[in-house]
Amino acid sequence: MVQQKKWWKESVVYQIYPRSFYDSNGDGIGDLNGITEKLDYLNALGIDVIWLSPVYDSPNDDNGYDIRDYQAIMTEFGTMSDWERLVEEIHKREMKLMMDLVVNHSSDEHHWFMEARKSKDNPYRDYYIWRPGKADGTEPNNWESAFSGSAWEYDEVTDEYYLHLFSKKQPDLNWENPQLRHDIYSMMKWWLDKGVDGFRMDVINFISKVPELPDGANPKGKKYVSGGEYYMYGPRIHEFLREMNQKALKGYDVMTVGEMPGVTPEQAVKYTKEDREEVNMVFQFEHVDLDSGPEGKWDLRPLPLRDFKNNLTKWQKALDREGWNSLYLNNHDQPRMVSRFGNDKEYRVESAKMLATLLHMMKGTPYIYQGEEIGMTNVQFDSIKDYKDIETINMYEEKLQEGIVHEELMKRIYVKGRDNARTPVQWDNTRHGGFTTGDPWISVNPNYDEINVEKALEDKNSIFYYYQQLINLRKTHPIIVYGSYDLILDDHESIFAYKRMLGDESLFVYCNFSQEEFQVDMPSDTVQAKKDILISNYPTNKIEGDYVLLKPYEAKVIHCREKV
Repeated sequence: MVQQKKWWKESVVYQIYPRSFYDSNGDGIGDLNGITEKLDYLNALGIDVIWLSPVYDSPNDDNGYDIRDYQAIMTEFGTMSDWERLVEEIHKREMKLMMDLVVNHSSDEHHWFMEARKSKDNPYRDYYIWRPGKADGTEPNNWESAFSGSAWEYDEVTDEYYLHLFSKKQPDLNWENPQLRHDIYSMMKWWLDKGVDGFRMDVINFISKVPELPDGANPKGKKYVSGGEYYMYGPRIHEFLREMNQKALKGYDVMTVGEMPGVTPEQAVKYTKEDREEVNMVFQFEHVDLDSGPEGKWDLRPLPLRDFKNNLTKWQKALDREGWNSLYLNNHDQPRMVSRFGNDKEYRVESAKMLATLLHMMKGTPYIYQGEEIGMTNVQFDSIKDYKDIETINMYEEKLQEGIVHEELMKRIYVKGRDNARTPVQWDNTRHGGFTTGDPWISVNPNYDEINVEKALEDKNSIFYYYQQLINLRKTHPIIVYGSYDLILDDHESIFAYKRMLGDESLFVYCNFSQEEFQVDMPSDTVQAKKDILISNYPTNKIEGDYVLLKPYEAKVIHCREKV
């Protein structure tokens, strides 16, 4: 079954975290004009859509995900005219722009909240979620903030608490209020009329909460617990998303991806099924939570390849006929993929290419995170003072008080900290990696001398040019976009292999996740098929026979031209 063709299914998206992309004015902070300067670089890579992390006016408690004014640009990033020039230049190159939509919460400095906290009868009071404390004065429930501590903050002026699932400077918006929803939809249309081609919707599945806001399950008797069962898949979520489509998105040819922590494949089908008109695709997190223990992301666990294979396969199969997958291995909230899933030392180049092959040959829309295309790695700063991320700093301080030693905490940060993805893009081997002529807001990874764009562009065998090949293959082979998916070599502990099929064409994708060499047999029904290598991260152009030889971290994609 071939799904309906759509431009956003055939696109490759490149995520820009603007603070760390390129600084055009020497203040140490990446900016809009810096992005505009590098558009030809992105165009050469071959990407179709730029996803821009928040550039709205913000006090920056959570790096722009706390928005003070949805219709203004953060001064550090430039002006509205800079943004207008950027979108014009993007469209001139036949690329599209997807903006971040952050409407589960605002900044506590947004004028809605500043009014809301003045009195209980203020017209904006009901734009947020307020509750009195329990009889003993404690928080209304036991929910924990994603950034540690209670999800409630007491406000003395009105003697009530407000809900913040993230920082206390990020109060949750009350989507039960129709006037709030109207204002959000008006804001979205305003951006769409200015030329935006879509939205990545931040934690959009959190917008509907169970109205009673009950305590979360707490079998271990903790002070605070997630409570996610009452807001990750709330009672009105589908209604709100359909209303958003009707009142904000209808009439615009745009792409939408909903970031949805905790979403299951069955739920994702409902969100992304085209006739439901909710979102085009979701960001799910199961595959990037597989190396987390029962205590959460900072509880480090090894990642068995079988679990990884089974999880990605589960999502591929669940959304094969209905709905659509987004494909990613890192972003602004996740560590660098070559450090996490590959080998960022002896086989950095090979494993970066292998991981890219694994992802880009799957069914769904691939997302590239800035720097991924040159194989940027995690960073290991010596001092906690070098880190900027609120989640990382809060965790460090909380766990230090619990008695966990500095060395152990730094080890966790080196593996999972969000600042791994937020160090500046390494453009060349000059001071600060060519990111800025000033002092960068966060230090550049010291390995910029070895890993940088300039060096990648000079080497025809670089990771950059391999990505360019992968992107071009998606544009020239419909099977990569629309073909079905089946896992093969299910039980192999080191090789992730799968088959794509469309009509009488087949692709066999082999990815070696180890430093060992392997020989594996191809499926018996391929014996008579005409085979050639579509792409490989090692210099090779021949088929061995009815078997495949895989060097350390090798990826091979074999194209079969007859039905098998």
